[in-house]
Amino acid sequence: MLPPMRCYSWNVNGIRSVAKKDLLPWQVLPGAEVICLQETKAKPQQIPELATPEGWHTAWHSAVRPGYSSVAMLARQRPDEVVEGLGDAEYDCEGRLVAMRFGTLVVASAYFPNSQEEGKRLAYKLGFCARVEQWLAAWRAKGCEVLLMGDYNIAHRPIDLARPKENEKNPGYLPDERAWFARWLELGNRDVFRERNPDLVGAYSWWTNWGGARARNVGWRIDYGTTTPGLAGRVRDAAIHQQILGSDHCPVSVEL
Repeated sequence: MLPPMRCYSWNVNGIRSVAKKDLLPWQVLPGAEVICLQETKAKPQQIPELATPEGWHTAWHSAVRPGYSSVAMLARQRPDEVVEGLGDAEYDCEGRLVAMRFGTLVVASAYFPNSQEEGKRLAYKLGFCARVEQWLAAWRAKGCEVLLMGDYNIAHRPIDLARPKENEKNPGYLPDERAWFARWLELGNRDVFRERNPDLVGAYSWWTNWGGARARNVGWRIDYGTTTPGLAGRVRDAAIHQQILGSDHCPVSVEL
């Protein structure tokens, strides 16, 4: 039997920000074997003291625009392959996906675009979603299973946010976004946390910084780890770690 692999995903809202708070992911995420980060907002050459922590193999995929978006991954085990981006310049210029392959297992860190007020970037977001579908299909065609972790910027169902009625016209809960997530699951991908906790209310991963929302748990579940169908049976646990502070998001994890 293979040893368990605990994979975390965390939108840190700036790697330098969590560093200043002494809450670096590789120091505060217990038992981590793989760490997927979003919104690192830095290029590795800007943060040499953080880019290659001792004992970790790292990959950074950064946006062209300084201080914007960007993703990273860290793994205890040396990956067999690292892939930066989707192979599409329209999205790769924003640093939105990086992946590591371990044998036939691919783990990816993805930062889905925010559709913005009045859906100003909705078309761009849905284009990214479609491109992710193609990317994943290509891996499956090679015989690989995929764990896609990250900030999807979508609350799928009413149970996934505290105030669904009030947010029906807001980014992250727009009908087209929710319809895409439903399609993602119809393609066979598995929201393993919700499968294990079908009726759990209050399981949120993001809170606005206004009005004491986190203290009152008025939040959204927009951070996920979804698996391809053949990987779902290898999932031992899926969790949300609301007790870990440092960002407006909290980490989520999937253990294989």
